[in-house]
Amino acid sequence: MIYLDYSATTPVNYDVLESYIRSTRDFSGNPNSIHSLGVKSKALVHSAIKQISDTFNVLESEITFTSGATMSNNLALIGTSLANMRMGNHIIVSKLEHPSIYEICKYLESIGFEISYVDNKEDGLIDFEDLKKKMRPDTILVSICAVNSETGIRQPLKMIRQVIKKENNQTFFHSDMTQALGKVPVNFHDVDLASVSAHKIYGPKGIGLLYKNSRVPLTPLLYGSGHTNTLNPGTPPVPLIVAFAKAIRLATTDLDKRENFIKRLNDKVVEDLKKYDGVLINHSNICIPHILNISLMDMKAETFLHALEEHEVYVSTNTACASGEISTSVMAMYNDLKRASSTLRISFSHLTTTDEINKFLLYFKMVYEKLSFMKKNEE
Repeated sequence: MIYLDYSATTPVNYDVLESYIRSTRDFSGNPNSIHSLGVKSKALVHSAIKQISDTFNVLESEITFTSGATMSNNLALIGTSLANMRMGNHIIVSKLEHPSIYEICKYLESIGFEISYVDNKEDGLIDFEDLKKKMRPDTILVSICAVNSETGIRQPLKMIRQVIKKENNQTFFHSDMTQALGKVPVNFHDVDLASVSAHKIYGPKGIGLLYKNSRVPLTPLLYGSGHTNTLNPGTPPVPLIVAFAKAIRLATTDLDKRENFIKRLNDKVVEDLKKYDGVLINHSNICIPHILNISLMDMKAETFLHALEEHEVYVSTNTACASGEISTSVMAMYNDLKRASSTLRISFSHLTTTDEINKFLLYFKMVYEKLSFMKKNEE
């Protein structure tokens, strides 16, 4: 099997899985209980929270566990909007967001909020001048992802924050950092709110977190008992939290070494795919090497994907949550409907081997030639 869909999800790291199993076995108490088993579990949760807060240099109280990045995005955008609606009803997002952001925006529009979409330049960089123009006195929130999930475009969050705060110091800045964590350095202090997920960094599915600066007012979306997590009440999933903390610690080490290795793999694939007349590389100099997006101009991407799957090669058409749809990110970059309608996303990992890449390129050639031949015969 050749797995090249790491941006959709990652396999659980063995040490992370061991942490999950051990905490499941040895910490059975509910952290909300006041007896000794509950106290023991609560202490373990607090230890995990401290590890995470130390990693990101934030307060422990600024960490809220969620079910994943989509829930974090909901809590960030809806919760912040509801808490600040007296200040204004205007929200700005980019055209390069995860589909969950756009679904949230649809809901916010339905209850009276106004959404503006900031332009980006051809390389994917946010157009700072357009952002300035769209900022208003009633702009309460801006949401721009750190790394685009389809093309790997990386935004300079610190610079974006400076633009936002200069235009309106009362505007809060949220970033979906799901595709950035574990790939490039992230700094929660560049934003007011940040979303991340465990299953993108070799952790378990079903847990993520929202970083919320203590100065940001936020209305909870859920209500219930338990004092461990007021923004997401209920029984804390001890094993998931412990495993997530371990995954974060492992994912944020040796980033430069891993990125250099992955860049070599990416460069090799790009160099090879350039020789195909019907393949366009959707890439710019601000894209991280972990994600490579291409357009198949003469054939359907979904057909190509399933043809590769017959050889046990796994890629995706775009982000997993928008599979089969037009790539909004490629459309935002090139304004070319045909180019955006047939994209493949190849995503690499430090676990990817050179041998796997060589085999992938061989199978790519076989599939491309086969489908091209079939198309010519049909014509």
